[in-house]
Amino acid sequence: MKITRSLLEMILAAARDSYPYEFVALLTGKKGVINELIFLPSESGEMSAVIYTDMLPLGMKIYGTVHSHPSRNIEPSAEDLHLFSKYGRVHIIVGYPYDEKSWRCYDSRGNRIEIEVIDE
Repeated sequence: MKITRSLLEMILAAARDSYPYEFVALLTGKKGVINELIFLPSESGEMSAVIYTDMLPLGMKIYGTVHSHPSRNIEPSAEDLHLFSKYGRVHIIVGYPYDEKSWRCYDSRGNRIEIEVIDE
């Protein structure tokens, strides 16, 4: 699995803009390349973000989720693991200070995985 550098930069910017609250979105793309975010109605706070997936268009390919933590802790919580198990197989958590070194990717079970960042 791969992610475009421009999307990663957009994710980091969204996290900075949402600080001190979390943000959450779904990941989609084409041919194994994550290149787009799907923003659905959500509620965000300093300790959690909830996304309402009942408005997800039918048939949309979901690769996974992305959300921010307003701290430097980018390990998944129990709530994160529950979310991971429901949507896709790639899950990104970004943490403060929301730079290219402050994010990690996990599989649907919460195991750390690597994805390649590519230029478009």
